[in-house]
Amino acid sequence: MSERTPLLHYRLSTSVNEQSGEHHTCLSGETVEQSLAFSRLKSAHQSRPKKLSTFFGVVIPTLLSMFSVVVFLRIGFVVGQCGLYQAIAMFLVAYFIISMTVLSVCAISTNGALDAGGAYYMISRALGPEFGGSLGVMFFLANVCSSALYILGLVEAIVATFGLPEDGVSPAGSLQVLPAGYWWSLLYATGILLLCLLVCLVGAEIYAKASFLIFLVVMIVLASIFISFFAMSPRTILLPAAHNNTGPQPPNMANFTGFKLDTLLGNLDADYAVDYTTGTMMSFATVFAVMFNGCTGIMAGSNMSGDLKNPSYSIPRGTITAVIFTFIIYNLLSLMVACSCDRILLQRDYSFLRDINVWNPLVTVGVYSSTMSAAMSNLIGASRILFALARDDLFGTVLSPAKKTSHNGNPWVSVLLSWFLVQFVLFTGKLNTIASIVTIFFLLVYAAVDLACLALEWASAPNFRPTFRYFTWHTCVLGIVGCAVMMFLINAIYASASIAFMLLLLLLIHYLSPTSSWGYISQALIFHQVRKYLLMLDVRKDHVKFWRPQLLLMVSNPRSSVGLITFINDIKKSGLYVLGHVQLGDLDTLPSNPLQCRYDSWLSLVDHLNIKAFVNLTLADSVRHGVQHLLFISGLGGMRPNTLVLGFYDDCTPKDKLTDPALTATVPTQDPEDERPPYHFPALRPSNDGMGENGKVMGPQEYVAVIADAMKMMKNVALARYFHQFDRASTISSSPGKGALYVDVWPVNLLRPDSSSYVDTCSLFLLQLACVLNMVRAWRHARLRLFLCVEEGRSLRGSEEKLGQLLKELRIKANVYTVPWDQQVALHWQRQGEAGKRRPTHQSQREEEGLGKRGLFEEKEGGDGDYVNSFPSNATRLSDEYLLAVNRLILDQACPPPAVRFLYLPHPPADTQLYTAYLRQLDLLTEDLGPTLLIHGVTPVLTTDL
Repeated sequence: MSERTPLLHYRLSTSVNEQSGEHHTCLSGETVEQSLAFSRLKSAHQSRPKKLSTFFGVVIPTLLSMFSVVVFLRIGFVVGQCGLYQAIAMFLVAYFIISMTVLSVCAISTNGALDAGGAYYMISRALGPEFGGSLGVMFFLANVCSSALYILGLVEAIVATFGLPEDGVSPAGSLQVLPAGYWWSLLYATGILLLCLLVCLVGAEIYAKASFLIFLVVMIVLASIFISFFAMSPRTILLPAAHNNTGPQPPNMANFTGFKLDTLLGNLDADYAVDYTTGTMMSFATVFAVMFNGCTGIMAGSNMSGDLKNPSYSIPRGTITAVIFTFIIYNLLSLMVACSCDRILLQRDYSFLRDINVWNPLVTVGVYSSTMSAAMSNLIGASRILFALARDDLFGTVLSPAKKTSHNGNPWVSVLLSWFLVQFVLFTGKLNTIASIVTIFFLLVYAAVDLACLALEWASAPNFRPTFRYFTWHTCVLGIVGCAVMMFLINAIYASASIAFMLLLLLLIHYLSPTSSWGYISQALIFHQVRKYLLMLDVRKDHVKFWRPQLLLMVSNPRSSVGLITFINDIKKSGLYVLGHVQLGDLDTLPSNPLQCRYDSWLSLVDHLNIKAFVNLTLADSVRHGVQHLLFISGLGGMRPNTLVLGFYDDCTPKDKLTDPALTATVPTQDPEDERPPYHFPALRPSNDGMGENGKVMGPQEYVAVIADAMKMMKNVALARYFHQFDRASTISSSPGKGALYVDVWPVNLLRPDSSSYVDTCSLFLLQLACVLNMVRAWRHARLRLFLCVEEGRSLRGSEEKLGQLLKELRIKANVYTVPWDQQVALHWQRQGEAGKRRPTHQSQREEEGLGKRGLFEEKEGGDGDYVNSFPSNATRLSDEYLLAVNRLILDQACPPPAVRFLYLPHPPADTQLYTAYLRQLDLLTEDLGPTLLIHGVTPVLTTDL
């Protein structure tokens, strides 16, 4: 519990701060408990003592992690294979990489409190759970393999000291009594690992207390090694036998010459040879892989942050001090070895430092203590990372057993799982064999730390204010590039497999893990980039050929609008889609904003319906004013709604398409897995609840005024009727074969039979929206049916051919049907009188001629364009008989019935007193038509240009 205190502290404080604005509306019964929990956790966190200083908490753990196998067993191997020049170059490259990472570690560690988990904690809290979890697994595997590597190094040192020669005869008085061979080495490694396991299970504190003693031993051994180069006289050293050597036998003796110029000159250049322990040919990459293991461990100090007196002060200074110290020691040792040892000694005896030391057992003690310490450190580190992964629930129930701890908080299950994996890695048998894997894992983690710091820097988040400022995004990029290049130089196959495995874990966590409260760096980066591109989206550069629907759908209650919401999502064509809602009220009379706590329900609805939409809620004294607000302010820059979609004003009984578990908790569900999130939307009103006419919050006059307002603002308008009957899933699945789904388009103003134009802006807008719907994957097999209404005296075939040519030039695939409507038009003219009839006849002839002669998008001369799009001032003279006859005409063409219809929506009349009559005529026209969109376009949206 103590390790998790800072995390819980952060989560609770964040929750309280973020929700502080809605205490009175949403969290009135919850915030008190959070505050009390926060206080308790804060007290517990402050009561835990932090005693470690910079030296004991950071410098010593980092030095012990870096001084292990390489400094005692592989420094000669590096110089012997690469020569002094390339050895120094290797150390420069390796320390350049880790220096860039150290700068990133210092920056992140001084930007806030760290918890258990080391690099995993830093990456997960900086980049989010996906990157944190996937790279946490990689860091866990790196520690597992590193622990196995140190154990194999210890076994190698034990066998070199106590192992029997290949002939099985031990010299008289010699300590070489242990059997040698692969299985014997595996047995020794298993025994050492069991000892480490016991310490981790029973006395992990003992190791922590003994770290300073081990550090003193290592420093004494290093001092004796430096003294030995000056104190020891030249001598000849017996070389160990080579393994897997089928060629000519190499010499079995080599010289320690002391400081000589000839020896130095002989060790300057590279001379790659066969590794006598594995029988494989060495190269720059393979030697670098072994050498780099002496540079890992730079995060050991960061892992101790929970026990430091001042982590922000200690981690940067302690880590940088340890890195500089080890760099100096490695280069000094390389220089002294190159000046005093024959190359054959360096290549054939990895434990030669013991033979040239003033007191041989001292080096043995140093090797044993440092490698044992490093092995236990990595085993403990691996178990703590696994415990942190399990505690964060990123992998669900897979890692849930790893959460178990003993009474003193030791995660014993995680220790056992880590021990099992280390034992599995030990079957590789040789240190140099797994060195490449360990190096690649650590390079990947280091690159991720640099990436985390780079992302935080590029996101320009105000809360990224590290007190350590000696870094820039350039150092982060250099660290990432350096790690990536060396990974692929060492082993391209291992590097590619590691990255692929990490990406697989990333996708797995992204889709399966629950939402965390750590913050997602991806959101900050997206915000940063979206703002930049929105500024670049210049509305002055808009062009008709790149037009797309940008829709504002006004929703009164989502419970009755599911069908419409899903359908409008299909016709947005990658454009902006906003769900708008108006809450009636006056903020002056309210204690707080009533909309704040409703956003979660709306966003949950968007997630549940799997639509790509934004949510915009507003508070206004009337629906009309609220819609005006949203039309004015929705969107940013070039991403603003250009089309308003409204539900139709009728008396249809709404149906609740959302099941609220909070309202139906007593009703058992059929499928326990099919659980929907709770939606805090009000219940649907009955038709006579006393709220306005027919239980509505606005009257027909205000409804038509909303339509008129949108057109004044140059917004296209769509009225959706009968979409409470629309079910997208059943509609799409009900079409068993291609062409079984139909979309009907009537691109003529049916309220103006005296001016039936097919080439005005509104008609073309109708065609464009129908085409957009047909381009959606789910609607791609649907067939467009375009109905051409013609009168007697006009060429039916000619009109059909001309409209077909128009569709061809517009690249719209549709079936054109000519529909005679003389009887319906006759009903209309019975009221208009014969004097007015001559004008439409003349108009029909002009339309027929103009369809073939005018350009597709050329405006009509005079005031005809406005005349066609306007609603006649004598609206009351449109008879009900005519409207019902047109309604039956539309229904008669529905064989088979379409999934949806697109109809022409005329402009509302200029006289506001005719709004009610206008709405009644739309009602009669669309009665019982099923899902129907009445559409009015105000802007050109089609072009024949390339």
